[in-house]
Amino acid sequence: KNGPIYDVVWNSSSTEFCAVYGFMPAKATVFNLKCDPVFDFGTGPRNAAYYSPHGHILVLAGFGNLRGQMEVWDVKNYKLISKPVASDSTYFAWCPDGEHILTATCAPRLRVNNGYKIWHYTGSILHKYDVPSNSELWQVSWQPFLDGIFPAKTITYQAVPSELPSEEPKVATAYRPPALRNKPITNSKLHEEEPPQNMKPQSGNDKPLSKTALKNQRKHEAKKAAKQKLKAIEQLKEQAATGKQLEKNQLEKIQKETALLQELEDLELGI
Repeated sequence: KNGPIYDVVWNSSSTEFCAVYGFMPAKATVFNLKCDPVFDFGTGPRNAAYYSPHGHILVLAGFGNLRGQMEVWDVKNYKLISKPVASDSTYFAWCPDGEHILTATCAPRLRVNNGYKIWHYTGSILHKYDVPSNSELWQVSWQPFLDGIFPAKTITYQAVPSELPSEEPKVATAYRPPALRNKPITNSKLHEEEPPQNMKPQSGNDKPLSKTALKNQRKHEAKKAAKQKLKAIEQLKEQAATGKQLEKNQLEKIQKETALLQELEDLELGI
């Protein structure tokens, strides 16, 4: 899939690596040592990947300008274990035991809602700490341990018990540019969703795309990227309207709205 590469990470087994790439929603694929695709996780709101210390679990996550959705995968059987959401997270780390996960919201990246959570990989929140509103959290980290101290355990799919309630993500409506808001809603999607699937090495017999097909593909992906950026700008404007203080880079992003709307209009007209 065309677009940027967000993250590449090796499995501790040193026999495979995972890449997260492509215009949003991004793809994630596991490759072997010959760089042949082994498993395609499909598309999703993600920009980072984290293998567990033992290499048997992989977390795909969307942090930063994404909403903190995580996908926890059993990479031996390529089965989805859980889909927790850690909103506004700026930090992620596996515990050396390979069972627990730490997410945190730290300054100076974000100066509000600072705190950290400890999760079990099955999606349960086991501990939560919120920093007082007049204070900031700058760094958190697991106590280090030597490799081999914690043996790998059998993966479980049943959420472990917790006294803390799970945090259900809020359902967001699809963004519509102002020029389209008074028009009927069609069934077309802003992007094509691709499900996870097993991959086979390419045979090399696939025919290359024609110039026209390649141009249409790039135009389609450019439209998806522009709509995704406009949606992010709309969310920032809503936050500003509620009185939330935005960072400098967020204000600069809002200033690009007019140019993005013009770009999207030109793409719709085929210019």
